[in-house]
Amino acid sequence: MASRASSIRTWSAISAAVLACLLATACSSRAASGRDSLAPPPPTPSAAAAPSRATDSRPKIVVLGDSLTAGLGLKPEEAYPALLQQRVDAAGLDYAVVNAGVSGDTSAGGLSRLDWSLEGDVRVLIVALGGNDGLRGLEAGELKKNLATIIERAQGRHAAVVLAGMEAPPNFGQAYTVSFHQVYPELASQYHVALVPFLLEGVAGDEALNQRDGIHPTAEGARIVAGNVWRVLDPILEKGRPTR
Repeated sequence: MASRASSIRTWSAISAAVLACLLATACSSRAASGRDSLAPPPPTPSAAAAPSRATDSRPKIVVLGDSLTAGLGLKPEEAYPALLQQRVDAAGLDYAVVNAGVSGDTSAGGLSRLDWSLEGDVRVLIVALGGNDGLRGLEAGELKKNLATIIERAQGRHAAVVLAGMEAPPNFGQAYTVSFHQVYPELASQYHVALVPFLLEGVAGDEALNQRDGIHPTAEGARIVAGNVWRVLDPILEKGRPTR
């Protein structure tokens, strides 16, 4: 127990240091405008998400997320789901990656549109939600409940799940930061799903890899994010998944 507590304290300290730079803009922006930087109104589906549903008959990999997934500030082909599609194609795997990112979405928002996101032959659901929950200081317990429901419903439809971790800003206190962080590995363990420990690993806090808002990755940053996800996704797709 002492070792685990020490590990949590260490992670909390590291994540706070990394995210302090990343989220400083968001915190000041929210105070001035009454909203957070991950949630520019009005929430609208990513332009890259809808067309493939009607025209592509391949089994689907759906990426359920917020503006980080939608690719705010990027061209559609620069968002990390589009880069995942490139990797899928290069590997000769017969899947269509669907960008189901909606700017401003919280875990509750993602849950509310889950049934639409799971329409069709969805083989893998990548859940990349929680950034806006953290920026708004929403209860970690509610985040966990919403994500658990998403995972359960996806598994009920026999879709593999990849859970992408996020971190809360340090300005809500260490207790909140730690409880928020714990949501993701605990759910991954409970439901036996693959975990991307931190979606923005290698990007958060690096000015060269983020847009002027300090939160959303540049095209180069999105390539790193895609790599973070692909390291976890690739082994799942290689386990007897359809190939050309």
